[in-house]
Amino acid sequence: MLFYIVQEVGWPIWPLLVCSVVALALVIERFVFLKTSKVAPARLLDEVLQVSRQQLPSTDTVTKLAQNSLLGEVLASGFRQLQQYPRSSESDLRSALEGAGRLAAAKMQKHLGALATIASAAPLLGLLGTVIGMIEIFGSQGGPGGLTAGGGDPAQLARGISIALYATAFGLVVAIPSLMFWRYFRARVDQHLLAMEVASERFVRHLMLLRSGG
Repeated sequence: MLFYIVQEVGWPIWPLLVCSVVALALVIERFVFLKTSKVAPARLLDEVLQVSRQQLPSTDTVTKLAQNSLLGEVLASGFRQLQQYPRSSESDLRSALEGAGRLAAAKMQKHLGALATIASAAPLLGLLGTVIGMIEIFGSQGGPGGLTAGGGDPAQLARGISIALYATAFGLVVAIPSLMFWRYFRARVDQHLLAMEVASERFVRHLMLLRSGG
């Protein structure tokens, strides 16, 4: 069926095929990247607090923490700030965590703009394909005397219009799932950001205790 539609509609549907492939690739990539285990593992903060209960962890441990997940990167930034500047104030620690948090947020939101663009552009590309198809159909059906003078076949015209409308339908088929996944991923990102914000608040208090020597 898909091959038939592509063959009948012609070149106007190719941009939509490209959009569908790109959208599918982005959805798969975001599903993999935004897994909880890669962003904010449930037990990570408790484990970090336990390991660093008495003193700051070693540089190697902090490096491994940063490689664990996005939340690990944020927590590691707090340890590094305190290692480099032992007398850091609470404001300094918060700034370090917020900077790492912004970088983590940017990584989570990566490609979501492209997915939203596809969701917005696909219906327009489908409509463009339909309009181009209709222009070509009426141009070929006109004939010397026009449709009213018997210059065109109404049955052929109806078939041509139905084929042209495939472009609009295909545009919606691409746009609707793209929009749904974009909203889903936005909600996932917001959920992860909230979890990281709550974890950072606990972690700042922990770092202040470490700085004061317990």
